[in-house]
Amino acid sequence: MSDLPAYMRWLPAASLQKIGKLEFLAHGAVDGFVAGRHKSVRKGSSVEFAEHRQYVPGDDIRSLDWKIVARTRRLYIREFVDETNLRATVVLDSSGSMNFRGKKAYAGLTKLNYAKHLAALFSYLLINQQDAVGLVTYDSLIRNFIPAKSRPAQLKNILESINSLECGGETQTADVLHDVAERIPRRGVVLLLSDFFSEINSLVKALHHLSYRKHEVIAVQIVADEELNFPYSRMSRFEDLESSSVLNIDTRAIRNEYLERFNKHHNEFKRACGELHITGELVSTSTPFDEALADILIRYHQNGGRG
Repeated sequence: MSDLPAYMRWLPAASLQKIGKLEFLAHGAVDGFVAGRHKSVRKGSSVEFAEHRQYVPGDDIRSLDWKIVARTRRLYIREFVDETNLRATVVLDSSGSMNFRGKKAYAGLTKLNYAKHLAALFSYLLINQQDAVGLVTYDSLIRNFIPAKSRPAQLKNILESINSLECGGETQTADVLHDVAERIPRRGVVLLLSDFFSEINSLVKALHHLSYRKHEVIAVQIVADEELNFPYSRMSRFEDLESSSVLNIDTRAIRNEYLERFNKHHNEFKRACGELHITGELVSTSTPFDEALADILIRYHQNGGRG
C-alpha cells in the first residue's frame, strides 16, 4: 500500500517522467519578484539593453553610458530589461458539465478529473522551475482562490485543493473570468481549463478583459469524444449535468443541428482567441493528459504564445 498522500494521485510518476524535460517560458513581459528566465515589465540589470534615460541624483554611476556622456556632455544611464520569475494562475472549471465521462475517455476520467491532472502537472512544472503559480476553481462563482506563489509548499496547497474539488452546478464562466482579471494583481500567464459551454459573446468579452489586462492566456477547451462527434443514432436519454433535468431525444433528428452548433461555437471561440493573441486549444479526453499538456506547451512556444 502506498504511503503517498491522496493528493499525489494527480501527479502520476509516469506522467512526471514524460514532462520532466519540458520548460515553460512566457513570450511576453511578465511581472514577478525574484530573478528568473522570463522577460519582465520592469527594468533592472540584465544582458538585454532596453533604453537610455537621463541621470538623476541617486542613480548608480556605474550605469552611465560614457560614450554618450563624451558625445553630448550630458549624463545618461543605460537601462536593461530585467528578468523575473513567471506568475501563472490556473483557472479550473468545476461546473456540472465537467462531470461528463465519455466512453473513450483516457483512464475513464471525467472532464473535471482530466482537467485536474492538467492543472496539477502544469503547477508542478512551474514550481519545479521556481516560478509562481496559483489556482482558481469555480462553477457559478469562484469557490477557491489561491494567489500565485513560488515556494515549494504552494504545490501541496494546490494539489490538496484539486483533490477535494467536486463538480458544482451551473457555470458562469464569463462572469468568473471578469472577476479573475480584476483579482490578479500583476500581469502573467493564465491557464484556463474548461469546456467553455457558455454563451459565446459573453465569453469573448471576458477573454478580451484578460487580454486587456496584459495577461498571456492559454485557453484549453476540454471535451469528450461524444461531444465532438455526437455518435448516437437512436432514441437516447440525456441528463443535464448542471440542472439535473432529463430528456429523451431522437438523436438522429438532432445530430446535424448539434454538430452545426458545436462547430459554430468552437470556430467563433477559436477565431476570438486568434484575434486576441490567445492560445486556444481543443483537447479530447481520449488523449492521455500528459501528452495533451506537452502538445499544448509545444504549440504555445511554436506559435509565439498566439492562437
